[in-house]
Amino acid sequence: MDTYTGKNLEEALKIAADKKGCTVDELTYTVVEEKAGIFGIGSKVTVSAYCDNDIRQFIINYLDNYFKGIHMEVEVECVKDDYQYKVQLNAENNAILIGKNGQTLQDINTVVKAAASSEFKKKVMVLTDINGYKENKYVKECSAALRIAKTVQKTKVDAVLDPMPNDERKAIHTYLANMPRIRTISEGEGKDRRLKIVYDANKR
Repeated sequence: MDTYTGKNLEEALKIAADKKGCTVDELTYTVVEEKAGIFGIGSKVTVSAYCDNDIRQFIINYLDNYFKGIHMEVEVECVKDDYQYKVQLNAENNAILIGKNGQTLQDINTVVKAAASSEFKKKVMVLTDINGYKENKYVKECSAALRIAKTVQKTKVDAVLDPMPNDERKAIHTYLANMPRIRTISEGEGKDRRLKIVYDANKR
């Protein structure tokens, strides 16, 4: 991560912001070194700093290098959308990148998320998609969950869905959030984590 040095914290952050083409408020920083000097003379502050664009560029570069390493030509685009970074991939054979039931795509997403989170020392939310595959899957998963939820409403018997990635569980949870007498909770660990549709007589 890049470092920037100034006479004081304010100057160091201004230098960082100017270099990155953003405002100081858009920076996330850590003070790396601070020297007081003598009577204020010779004092300096060094910070490591980054902004959203640094994370976006890191993700693009990481994926570019990854695909070059396995000799695949893949177009990579990345934009910051609210709380997450949305990545769009495109190759001559997208089916290879998607994999069976989207598993390869999910694995790519997991690796990129881990790499970015490690680099910037915080949880970086990443959603990787190919030609709207994920969005289409959300629609299918939510439609299937709705049918099951209606059955739970009628029978008052809870239902457990098959294991699925966090983003798909979240899509279903949001989709069913306002459904009367229905709650959703996540159970299990890792790849076995799944969504449970629960009957709740008190929810209106």
